[in-house]
Amino acid sequence: MAGTTSGRAHLDVVNVHELELLAEQVVDPAAWAYVAGGSGDEHTLAWNPQGWATIRLAPRCLVDVSTLDLSVELLGRTHPHPLVLAPTAAHRLLDDEGELATRSGAASGQALYIQSTLSTTSVEDVGAAAPDVPWWFQLYIQHDRAFTLDLVARAWDAGAEAIVLTVDTPVLGARDRDRRSDWSLPAGLEYANLVGLRPGQTDPLPPHRRLYNQALDAALSWDDLDWLIAHAGLPVLIKGVLRPDDAVRAVELGVAGVIVSNHGARNLDTVPPTAEALPRVVEAVGGRVPVLVDGGIRRGTDIAKALCLGASAVCIGRPYLWGLAVGGGAGVQHVVEMLRTELELAMALLGAPELGALTPDLLWPLPPPQR
Repeated sequence: MAGTTSGRAHLDVVNVHELELLAEQVVDPAAWAYVAGGSGDEHTLAWNPQGWATIRLAPRCLVDVSTLDLSVELLGRTHPHPLVLAPTAAHRLLDDEGELATRSGAASGQALYIQSTLSTTSVEDVGAAAPDVPWWFQLYIQHDRAFTLDLVARAWDAGAEAIVLTVDTPVLGARDRDRRSDWSLPAGLEYANLVGLRPGQTDPLPPHRRLYNQALDAALSWDDLDWLIAHAGLPVLIKGVLRPDDAVRAVELGVAGVIVSNHGARNLDTVPPTAEALPRVVEAVGGRVPVLVDGGIRRGTDIAKALCLGASAVCIGRPYLWGLAVGGGAGVQHVVEMLRTELELAMALLGAPELGALTPDLLWPLPPPQR
């Protein structure tokens, strides 16, 4: 496990790629493999950032960009910028304060934080850490539905403003790096939100034959989404959508938002990068609910491209974990601020003084002229 901080080195980096190199040096190798790895041959892991990099920009000139407005409305609340911290597990692997440090860094960076079910800090402690700062809670529906509803109620009581249901993980992917090490949480750490849960379906098989995970319900279906929407008491978004028809069905059931995601390339290898899936989902949803996206976001230009393709906001995952490992909460804040500044620079250079000006016609090639 990494220490609480590695000094002020994070303040010297100017992009997240530099931070990744520092993080690998201070994180336990098994924990690093868990954070960094994808599934299978990790094709999608490579495609995610490449998908954004291969999209080209078409800036306008002679636009007044002396002031920039990055504000965005999500579920009725206005946020100062469109960067969201995606749900990621077990932050105490990277910093002794874990999710509390992440929550602090998110609050200081004015970023919406989505806490994971598989966090090493409870929803109650996360909610109390910054009670006036909005956050959402990511949910894995458990075999025990009563426990699941109790967990949702705990998140609501703790101040979460929405539930984000992950829908792409009935089982874990073929994560070779984790299977080599027979990965599990090290001694002294636990999934704080699942304490007291009766074990579900388990596989007493060796790692190369293992399918099921006791924290995941492989029987999850559309009926369960309908059930959650009816009982949650909070807006429900779904995370892990790549197909337009799935997005449409979810919207028709009543979800409050859709997050286009391939789970950081950690589940099914050779699915498309989210940069390719996003515009198709946006078109299918047709503005009925916000569409967010994650996967491979590493630069402010990536964020600008996602917004040009119709995303309402973008989620970042591994980059803020690198910041957490190197600099604790301050490292998380530094990541948010670097990406926010890069987005501001991109908007200014694109001739887009507000998020609404980030439209598809700022992408190259340009559409044919109107006759």
